[in-house]
Amino acid sequence: MEERHKQLNKKFDHLVLGHMAGQGLANRLQCQGTKALNRTHSSERRSGVDGSITFVTVFTIYNTSLNDVDDRSNRVVVNASYNKFGRSMALLNVFINFIQLAMPQSKVIILTDPVSDLSVQRNRVSLYPIQGEYSRDKLMLQRIRSYITFLETRLQQLSQKPTDVIHYIFTDSDIAVVDDLGHVFRDHPNFHLALTFRNNKAQPLNSGFIAVKGTQEAMLRAKLFLQEVLKVYSTKYRNASRMLGDQLALAWVVMSKPHFDVRRFSKALAFSEDVGGTSVLFLPCSLYNWTPPEGAGQFHGLPLDVKVVHFKGSRKRLMLESWNFYSSYRDISDMLCLILGSGRTKYDF
Repeated sequence: MEERHKQLNKKFDHLVLGHMAGQGLANRLQCQGTKALNRTHSSERRSGVDGSITFVTVFTIYNTSLNDVDDRSNRVVVNASYNKFGRSMALLNVFINFIQLAMPQSKVIILTDPVSDLSVQRNRVSLYPIQGEYSRDKLMLQRIRSYITFLETRLQQLSQKPTDVIHYIFTDSDIAVVDDLGHVFRDHPNFHLALTFRNNKAQPLNSGFIAVKGTQEAMLRAKLFLQEVLKVYSTKYRNASRMLGDQLALAWVVMSKPHFDVRRFSKALAFSEDVGGTSVLFLPCSLYNWTPPEGAGQFHGLPLDVKVVHFKGSRKRLMLESWNFYSSYRDISDMLCLILGSGRTKYDF
């Protein structure tokens, strides 16, 4: 009985295509295996502003070298084997790969602990050390602190030497940008900060994608907004500091404001709202933070105009597999079919 239980819970070492939600629905990706029967609405014409966009993520590595291989932690992805360090670095590099594929003129800044062993030699990618507490139990809190520190530094630089406007997109490092995001800033000229939402009463906002316009006013308002989120996080949700606390704090800050209509989260349409003096643009997760199945709001398939795929939790292996698949076949739509069909596979690192 025990042996049978172990077999049922055994994680696959390869992807297994399963049922693909959204088949037969309009404006959803239709697949036959890993072959797309229709095409995603990827931008054939660039927005023209990706050179003024910088992606910012928090990432750190400790006390590990490429030669330290723990056989028990090794996992095979296609034809590659990774130890814990190599695995983390592979994910970071794939994160960068997707950005440079979709938005080749954009830059990436990695906020990291000054004592981290991290070294990244990539074009248009730079490290930005920020002192703080980067332990796993406090990383989500530190992430918000790092965002605030980064914005404070940029505001100071802007006040001393005005430069061309640079917009910032703060993201988790387990996302894949699969389309140009420049239109967010072009088509919505008046927001300060953008968040992604889903139809989930307990956790309607996800912190894995936060866009900030590069004007002085917008960065100041975004900094003040994140400071309020950090205060709520540190007081009301400190017991959830390892995970979810940031999302709960975001929701509290937004939904506690008078006259905010939470019913707007039930429709996957972008909208703007003044939240304590900050103009917040709300973007639907279904397009800007889509997660392979097993997440709320993802059961109706993959929209053809999806911009960002978020490989949360156990989906990180799928992120590496997806890039390997794309590298072999060079087709975003077919790669998205792989993601859609593999979303419920039980695998993990």
